[in-house]
Amino acid sequence: MQKGMISQKKAAVELSISTIVIVVLAMSMLILGLVLVKNIFGGVTDNVNEVNSKVKTEIGNLFSDSRKVVISLSNGIAKIKQGDQWGIAFGIKNNLNGQIFSWTVSLDDSTITQKCGGLTATKASKWIISGGTGSADIGSGQEEFGLIRVLIPEGSVSDISNCLVRFKLAVKKADGSAYQTALFDVQVVS
Repeated sequence: MQKGMISQKKAAVELSISTIVIVVLAMSMLILGLVLVKNIFGGVTDNVNEVNSKVKTEIGNLFSDSRKVVISLSNGIAKIKQGDQWGIAFGIKNNLNGQIFSWTVSLDDSTITQKCGGLTATKASKWIISGGTGSADIGSGQEEFGLIRVLIPEGSVSDISNCLVRFKLAVKKADGSAYQTALFDVQVVS
């Protein structure tokens, strides 16, 4: 009887030690997993911040004495597939005293129906899904950056062979008078 009791105690101790080892290993794996996830997301955040600062620097390099509103697009054209969303970065530089500026993006193309297989101005105007209007208080000599989001819905353009649509970014001063405009084109590609 004592021999059976000793083996039961030995088995219970071995089971307890096995349980402790499993718990310690599980906790170690959990901690390592959390550290890995933190490092991955921390790196992604750093990369996004670096890209944002580089884009702002690149847009800032586009300003000149005569250019107070700039759009960061290669050749001024955003080539977008139907169904895809695209971001167009822009900047406003205040060459005046502190001002509140407002901006509006509007269609600036009277030939779109002929070029884009019957696309109407109303439908094309709806391609701007965010950033098409806004305002900012910009200090003297300072710059403000923004993003215009464009989405061309699937099937909205039947003939994309020559579909190039012009938009205008118009920036106004606080009193409503024109500050400067910039043009950009959206080309529908397959």
